[in-house]
Amino acid sequence: MTRPCRMSAPVLGAFAVVYPPADVSRDTPHAARAIMAPVAWPLIVAALLYVMLLALGGKLLNDADTYWQIALGDWMIANRAVPHVDTFSWTVAGAPWISSQWLAQVIFAGAYSALGWSGVVAVSALAIASAFGLLTYYVMRHLAPLPALVLVMAAFTLAAPHMLARPHALALPVMVMWVAGLVRAVDEKRAPSFWLLPLIALWANLHGGFTFGLFLMAPVALEALIDARADERRRVAIRWGLFGFAALVAACATPYGLESVLVTRRILGLGPALALIGEWQPQDFARLGGLEICLLAAIGFLLYRRVTLPPVRIAVVLGLLHMALSQSRNGEMLGLVAPLFMAAPLASQFGRRAAGDAKMLHTAAAAALLLFAAAMSVALPMTLRYAPRAEVSPAGAVAAVKASGKTHLLNSYDFGGYLIAQGVKPFIDGRTELYGADFFLRHDAALNLKNVGVFYDLMRARDIDVTLLAPATPAAGLLDRMPEWQRVYTDAIAVVHLRTQTTR
Repeated sequence: MTRPCRMSAPVLGAFAVVYPPADVSRDTPHAARAIMAPVAWPLIVAALLYVMLLALGGKLLNDADTYWQIALGDWMIANRAVPHVDTFSWTVAGAPWISSQWLAQVIFAGAYSALGWSGVVAVSALAIASAFGLLTYYVMRHLAPLPALVLVMAAFTLAAPHMLARPHALALPVMVMWVAGLVRAVDEKRAPSFWLLPLIALWANLHGGFTFGLFLMAPVALEALIDARADERRRVAIRWGLFGFAALVAACATPYGLESVLVTRRILGLGPALALIGEWQPQDFARLGGLEICLLAAIGFLLYRRVTLPPVRIAVVLGLLHMALSQSRNGEMLGLVAPLFMAAPLASQFGRRAAGDAKMLHTAAAAALLLFAAAMSVALPMTLRYAPRAEVSPAGAVAAVKASGKTHLLNSYDFGGYLIAQGVKPFIDGRTELYGADFFLRHDAALNLKNVGVFYDLMRARDIDVTLLAPATPAAGLLDRMPEWQRVYTDAIAVVHLRTQTTR
């Protein structure tokens, strides 16, 4: 999957139309209304982050799954269909499987086909930057610029470890708009707008995390009921109930219908297998990281200043914190969602947005940054030559596997995506929900020699005749000592062993 890293300058104009106009005073002249700081600041934040993400573009390609996401998108474009069974592996070929993030995969495939890795980086950077620009806009509807920007900076710190060119990145702006729409309805003591329904439908086609958006309606509706007058609670419950049902129906507007909702249960049901995947592991506080810094800063500030939130919002923030602590991939949820629940209550304690926040300087800076970001869309990809990290791209080893003509391949987990991209059927890849917890745990136990008997049983049961493993994998050392196996390729990334005689 090699494409020249060249790029046109098309992407930054979208920032100017993403953010809706802010509320302004009726006495504000029309020209001034167009340059209100609550609109200019989001553009500034988005443009700065977009350029920064382009400059760090290689970091966005640090995940092995990006390979198979693009390969699957290519398959869907070529076949004009979405998958219902596995067509990529040799171990579970034909097993039922759906892709709840099909639309994002098609977008990535289209970007890669047009612009190579530069297109994948640009699409991801634009989506992530837009999410934070939108967060800035919604938070600044309530808070003065300084506390609002502090929240946005903390959000970026929390989300940074999971900023990757994967479908969840494309869904981040949709998530922010959906949650902001729900929270705004409660803040304004009204039912949520049915114009939000297209957002949950779009989210459901981009990434499976939309089920989080559905779940979040429950605490928001509860707060609406608590805040309503006693004589209005029945009407409020009916309106939120109707909206919740409509949102569930809208979320089923995918090629898979209700199955898109149910697949989340299959992923979360992987249990102990998730604990072996880096992004699903709990936070590690052995070293100082972004979450710990933000958490300590927040605790210190709470001790210095009295900060209060409504009870339901306290429960939501604590729930998001629990998610971020238990699974590192959820840091972005805490960073992007919690400020939306906190902004309105904090406004009365730390300063509301004022009409004086509107400055021509802000708008001039935003315009200049947009032009600069557009220029960087061309210059940076040409200079940096994006590519995924070598550790998940074992090109030489895969060439050796192909040359061997063997097909019963046993591979390290992180190599599965690259194998799919190269047209080689892997033993396992990043689609853990397809393989299931037992399969995944057995593979891990075999390769890491947690149980040598499991390794021998797997090799015989699957009639393995070629292996592609990371050099430090314990099973690779064992294969070196087995007379019926021969190491035929070695580099710093991977080793390949061939079976030279039939295993008894």
